[in-house]
Amino acid sequence: MTDVIEQARAWVAHDPDAATRAELTALADAAEARDPAAQAELASRFNGPLTFGTAGLRGAVGAGESRMNVAVVTRATAGLAQYLLDTLGPGARVVLGCDARHGSSPFMDAAAGVLAATGAQVLTLPKQLPTPLTAFAVRALDADAGVMITASHNPPADNGYKVYLGGRATDEDGRGVQIVPPADAEIAARIAASPPADEVPLSTQGIEPTGDDVVRAYVDRVASRRTNPEPSGIRIVLTPMHGVGGGVAQQALSQAGFGDVHVVAAQADPDPDFPTVAFPNPEEPGAIDLALDLAREVSANVVIALDPDADRCSVAIPLRTGEWRQLTGDEIGAILGEQAAADDTRPGDTLACSIVSSRLLGRIAAAHGLKHAATLTGFKWIARTPGIRFGYEEAIGYCTDPEAVHDKDGVGAMIRVATLVDDLAREGRTIEDLLDDLARRHGLHATGPLSFRVSDLSLIADGMARLRTNGIAQLAGSPVVTAQDLAEGSAELPPTDGLLYLTEAGDRVIVRPSGTEPKLKCYLEAVLPCDGDEVPRAAAAERLDRIRADVTAALGF
Repeated sequence: MTDVIEQARAWVAHDPDAATRAELTALADAAEARDPAAQAELASRFNGPLTFGTAGLRGAVGAGESRMNVAVVTRATAGLAQYLLDTLGPGARVVLGCDARHGSSPFMDAAAGVLAATGAQVLTLPKQLPTPLTAFAVRALDADAGVMITASHNPPADNGYKVYLGGRATDEDGRGVQIVPPADAEIAARIAASPPADEVPLSTQGIEPTGDDVVRAYVDRVASRRTNPEPSGIRIVLTPMHGVGGGVAQQALSQAGFGDVHVVAAQADPDPDFPTVAFPNPEEPGAIDLALDLAREVSANVVIALDPDADRCSVAIPLRTGEWRQLTGDEIGAILGEQAAADDTRPGDTLACSIVSSRLLGRIAAAHGLKHAATLTGFKWIARTPGIRFGYEEAIGYCTDPEAVHDKDGVGAMIRVATLVDDLAREGRTIEDLLDDLARRHGLHATGPLSFRVSDLSLIADGMARLRTNGIAQLAGSPVVTAQDLAEGSAELPPTDGLLYLTEAGDRVIVRPSGTEPKLKCYLEAVLPCDGDEVPRAAAAERLDRIRADVTAALGF
């Protein structure tokens, strides 16, 4: 413990932020006085620096090398700035944005000061805006890089640092996309070589606020995705989930002709504590309950939920029975994929999704004479697909206008969904009808998650090792005919830590560790034919339950 206390005091000596200096000093003093809780907490603050990878940085806000704070952001930005200097020379053009989480504003200010001191042209967006607006600005302003301070849908205690490359720093397919290897490792090496935070030069010269021009351009572009000049008659319930998407989303909806919008008041304004939800993720059970209550009250046609940084979008619909149902990420991907495939005015000839997403998108693409690509998980891979017209991942992320936003965009997806609901309503049809049509045409592709959140990461490694050793013989009574270790790579995909199982019946399971959370994630898909008009959703749900039980048993969890 003496070593950790000395490490903490050395960190305090170089921490440029008075608040975290005081926080860490008090913790070190208590640890030195042999307070067990303080000793444990201090050890967790210095169990290694936050790892900079393809997700950038992400962690709990607080003092110390293992937390998100001004010192960590300063050194991370020094590493990024050095990478840009080494690869592009002086004068890089960098866009900065941030959400409304704890620490976001000072972290953005720190990043701006570091970049400016290296001679970069720093373009700062107005604060508390969605992540896709930063991705849009990288392309719209022809920036060489972009930084977004956000932890997306992580718990309230967290914040993060996300990096995009553009302009001269990448090729056309990667312009405005999150970093991938080898750039992540090259930036990480420069972060490790950066001086202590208080020795990193800062400047205010060369920092240029963009004002509202970029915001207006983004809203104009998003709203233009609905081309019908007539006002829509549908009624929408919207929740921004205490995040930063509410204002921009409402502007876009209004400009696109959606005038009947009801916002969940308790979740309308940014609040970094996310007080009405247990976990600020629209996918989590209960997260959209307030929106569903409002939808029933006002007899809405659709519920749209944005995650806190508005790069993801969830949807709920009323059924013929009168009940409401939240769609899966794959179902939203299917209807948006069909919408994109049927629209010949949209550029690109490829529909793309992650390998863990439903195989239905491939069938939709083939039916329309388009290409299909399955990539590694994450939009850093999906969005850089050559010729992409539409891309999605099952974790409710959708890229519906790649020329403008080369990343997932919840606000843009919202407009596409609302347009689809409106177009179908004019035909006397619903999203439920469209999903049934797709099932009859291509087979019912039912998907479901199975996740294990752990406090000890070794449990994940143990589970993967058990599967690699023992395998899975059958799923839901059907023999496994293909067992593929994705770590070996293939002609289509580079190596990744995952296992794929395909049964004789056509069902599929993929098991992989999460890249951003302490979870082992299993992606289940059952495919059932439709006889006549009947869509066997109950039978599909029962088969998914059987697959879920078989996978759980095989993992030993």
